[in-house]
Amino acid sequence: MKNLWNFGRKKEESDTDMAQQSQEIPNTMESTNEAKIMDKINPAELKALAVEQIKMVYDPEIPVNIYELGLIYEVSIQEENKVHVLMTLTAPACPAAEIIPEEIKEKVNGISYVSETEIELTFEPPWNPEMMSEEAKLELGFL
Repeated sequence: MKNLWNFGRKKEESDTDMAQQSQEIPNTMESTNEAKIMDKINPAELKALAVEQIKMVYDPEIPVNIYELGLIYEVSIQEENKVHVLMTLTAPACPAAEIIPEEIKEKVNGISYVSETEIELTFEPPWNPEMMSEEAKLELGFL
């Protein structure tokens, strides 16, 4: 017999009782994606939330977020709340080539409505400083 405390009262349960209780707990990990898919949200709202999260990702070498840098070409919402991000890097040999896409995925997947995030990397058209927002250009001294 094990002694357990439940809301300040002593309660005794056997190991068998505890094992039965743990088997009754639903597996929330398996149902998480199903619940996300069932959540209703306007695609435009979900896109805005995704962009907000993407704006929290920074190129480690540049003090401006990747959205304002112009690295994000498109954010689209697909069936079942899947988010597709079409992006580029400042250069094909960018040292953060693996870090940035993974960080985007992590941030966007953190939105409760998102079932999956897909990152598509392209170099057409190639990135250039003209793709930066006015805010980024100002921050980096281009204006």
